[in-house]
Amino acid sequence: MTPPAPPNDTPPLRVLPVLTGGNQVQLLCGGDELFPAMCAAIAAARHQVWLATYIFHDDKAAEAVALALADAARRGVWVGVVVDGFGSKATLPKLRVWLLDSGVNLAVFRPMDRWWRLLHPGQLRRLHQKQCVVDGELGFVGGINLIDDRNDLNHGWCDSPRLDFAVCLQGPVVARMEQAARAMWSRATLGADWRDELVQLARSAEPLARARRVLTRLRVLPPAAEDPPESTEPVRAAFVVRDNLRRRRAIEHAYIDAIAQAREQVDLVSPYFYPGRLFRRTLRRAAQRGVRVRLLLQGKADYRFAALAAQVLYDEMLRAGVRVFEYTPAFLHAKVAVVDGDWATVGSSNIDPLSLLLNLEANVIVHDPAFAAGLTQRLEAAFQVSTEVLRPPVGAGWKSVLRRGFVAWSAYWLLRLAGITSKY
Repeated sequence: MTPPAPPNDTPPLRVLPVLTGGNQVQLLCGGDELFPAMCAAIAAARHQVWLATYIFHDDKAAEAVALALADAARRGVWVGVVVDGFGSKATLPKLRVWLLDSGVNLAVFRPMDRWWRLLHPGQLRRLHQKQCVVDGELGFVGGINLIDDRNDLNHGWCDSPRLDFAVCLQGPVVARMEQAARAMWSRATLGADWRDELVQLARSAEPLARARRVLTRLRVLPPAAEDPPESTEPVRAAFVVRDNLRRRRAIEHAYIDAIAQAREQVDLVSPYFYPGRLFRRTLRRAAQRGVRVRLLLQGKADYRFAALAAQVLYDEMLRAGVRVFEYTPAFLHAKVAVVDGDWATVGSSNIDPLSLLLNLEANVIVHDPAFAAGLTQRLEAAFQVSTEVLRPPVGAGWKSVLRRGFVAWSAYWLLRLAGITSKY
């Protein structure tokens, strides 16, 4: 009999990021920079391509990536693509036309093809990662979905591209990215039973090796290359995922640890900002000990409730000395941070309960002054065209208390509905 999964209120283990040196990291701004680089890498693929994304749209930008994947599959490259069943629900028919006839192995994570699937609490836990790995040598990860930068699903086509980032990586860190991408495709392919299987594998002495042997024997996966030897030389980077096993709060802890050690500056960018108590306390304490803490949040709201959730925290942040900016030139979708000009992260994780406790997320952490300087330069340009918040927009008094209470109540019941009983 398969043992039950551990309860969600079990105190999470603190899993530290595994930094490896000898990497090359390139910052990419928006799909205008990411998609051509990704298509070129896929066009040069020789063995395997793995891709995971929340939204795989059907506009021209996404079609270019789909055609590159299909061409790779036709020439004998093993291509595995996994998309989220909610984020890509509307475009799945077109994706199947684009990909399946060419031999691409398309999997759907938690599909929404039956009405009764909505009744399952697990449907709130979505695949929110955005990553691609080519031949185990080149990896792309960040916050950019496969959709044109100027195309917004709720508001249509816009004049200005949304602000978003990804990175292109080479080196030892890519092996960990490939492991995660393979695992996500396998989980979507094997269905709900994969969770229990992962629990058993996590308790074994050699979980990854055993998983590879089982899936390769079943001819679900192609053989994987051995992990390259680790190096301690620059650039040091770590690939960090948030899952529902050992790494349930890995990304959150990585942020908190970096901010807690900050001595000079913290720049944090997130479109959806509603951190838990420990995260907020860490930001406040950093500002109170003299660290320049700046938040760049959305000023052009795509979801009104998400904007309200952030705004009810403005008063708390401002009173502690945290500076808050709203980005108004276009929609904001970036999830990045820079601490003390050395620590930086780019990824898919927002700073809200969905990303920090529910969704499957992926970030890369980079320890390198040159990379941090390049990202800081991009962020400084964004701060310059943003509006600094000097007074809380939700006002003060009993109306402010009611609004904050309403947001907290909504977040509480959302997490309970998803099966999360631990404190946030």
